[in-house]
Amino acid sequence: MERIQSINPKRIAWCCADYGITPVDLASELNIAATSIERVMVGEDGITFNQLRKVAEYFGRGVLFFLEQGPVVEAQVRTAQFRTLANQKPDLPPTLKKLIERVEKQREVYLSLLEDLDEPNLSRFSPPKLNRKDPRDAAFIIRNWLELTDENSFDTYRKAVEVRGVLVFRSNGYNGKWQIPKQIPVLGFTLYDPACPVIVVKKQQSESPQSFTLMHELGHLVLHKASSIDDEHDFLSSRGREREANAFAGHLLVPDDFLESITDSERPAEVSGYDDWLAPHRKAWAVSSEVILRRLMDAGRLQQKLYNDYRQWRAFLVFPQTEGGTRMYRYREPMHVFGDTFVRTVLDALTARHITLAKASTHLDNLKIKDLRQLENFYAGL
Repeated sequence: MERIQSINPKRIAWCCADYGITPVDLASELNIAATSIERVMVGEDGITFNQLRKVAEYFGRGVLFFLEQGPVVEAQVRTAQFRTLANQKPDLPPTLKKLIERVEKQREVYLSLLEDLDEPNLSRFSPPKLNRKDPRDAAFIIRNWLELTDENSFDTYRKAVEVRGVLVFRSNGYNGKWQIPKQIPVLGFTLYDPACPVIVVKKQQSESPQSFTLMHELGHLVLHKASSIDDEHDFLSSRGREREANAFAGHLLVPDDFLESITDSERPAEVSGYDDWLAPHRKAWAVSSEVILRRLMDAGRLQQKLYNDYRQWRAFLVFPQTEGGTRMYRYREPMHVFGDTFVRTVLDALTARHITLAKASTHLDNLKIKDLRQLENFYAGL
């Protein structure tokens, strides 16, 4: 089989270093003979086109990237948003780097489809002006801007944010290219763009923590106009921008008037009873007990020690592992991952014949054609 001789080994080396692997590791991952990769790296021989395509897909690059001469200029292959996240978390694992770049490509797909549909200004992101030094007032303004009601779920929060021109993606729960692995502590990130920012929320065992992640990332967008990537420590931070985003999310999800509905005299003596005590409020506001307790503590209604005791007690709880989801509703998975705005735009472009069924399938996580038809029927109410 004919081998390609013009492969730039420096570009393979750059990608391997970026992903923290060696060329031999790459060969093992792709089931290519290690000697074949080694010869390419010293410029002695090439690999087949199919093998090069495997390399390109593994690194999320086009084949031509590895045929271009000259060294890699990171500013040309990575967006400013990506570089911002990488600077914040220099030890980003390869799986997360791939996910960030994949999210950026999905945004490009979305904007391209809007142009094809002649709706380039649909749901443009244009938040009101805010004082970032006053997260409480900012949260009040944004809550009204989102037109939130007194009772919500993660889905209603998500839709309210999407209506205001933000794409909201959520990682899926099973192993795949749209998953943030459980062992990675990152809970969410945002890619800022003046016209169409993206928020990515990590799927967790319950939806209430996802609500806080969503609003924390929204805080970075509306307060700081910046990209950000956040792990578990950032959600407990009391410094700088993370403190502001945390305070913003807390006030938005649990405003002062919500706190008034909580009766302190009914608070259990033991922290183990706090979840039952706050259950009605958690359900109505789609937040965790910890968010409510933090708001009570900040309002001077709960001692720091009790809050810490609750967190310590909670940390030792063992939650049952959820079973893998059924594939019966595979056709709905793109809605859970990409959100209503993105999915509707793809289906509108398909209906208008701007894209083929095959292309629509690609945009929707390689959804099978029969599942794609089910998704169309679901949106049509059939």
